Amino acid sequence: MINSVLFDLGITLIRYYPKDEFTTVLSEAINECQKYLISIGINFPKDELWEKVKTENYESPDYKVRPLEERLKVIFNIQDSDLLEKLCEIFMSPIFSLGETYDDVKHVLNLLHEKGLKTAIVSNSPWGSLSNLWMHELHRRKLTPLIDEAVFCRDVGWRKPDQRIFKYTLTKLKNDVSQCIFVGDDPRWDVIGPSQLGMKSILIDRTKSNPDAIHDLFQIFNFLK
Repeated sequence: MINSVLFDLGITLIRYYPKDEFTTVLSEAINECQKYLISIGINFPKDELWEKVKTENYESPDYKVRPLEERLKVIFNIQDSDLLEKLCEIFMSPIFSLGETYDDVKHVLNLLHEKGLKTAIVSNSPWGSLSNLWMHELHRRKLTPLIDEAVFCRDVGWRKPDQRIFKYTLTKLKNDVSQCIFVGDDPRWDVIGPSQLGMKSILIDRTKSNPDAIHDLFQIFNFLK
């Protein structure tokens, strides 16, 4: 019997950017970091900057998280941990500004709780960004009261579809894999990952172009009967 529903975050609950727009978003995030460093008189190797960004723009093939602050340390040649933490916040600000919570999200999360089901968010984060920044984002969007748990790849050190992030979430929920379903928009992370663990997965396509996917969150109730 299903008693927990796990959700991806981006493009599932909140629209930030589709995958093909990430290069543009990344450029904006790096530019904001540049502007801040210049404003406080910090010098960095500007002639090598974008080549370093290009070099750092990859994820480990074994799905191990590559932390944002480590990437920014390389790009801007910064060692100070407090400054790197500040740069992480600045890097994320253009991304968070793009966010739009889908209209069905809060209603569906409330309905799931009314039915006695637990809910959780299980999400990768861009460039291994810090979990506390994402928790603040969930709080800002008033989603934290509507979920039981939120797990980001930085909490575990491994990105979806690695099984460890799903197992970690199941432990926090105190649930067995057979009691959960996962809802997400990306077949690579949100279908293959849960399925390898034996968890039922549901693909959502907000563009409504995939006939084999659900197109809004209300349709997940068809899988709970």
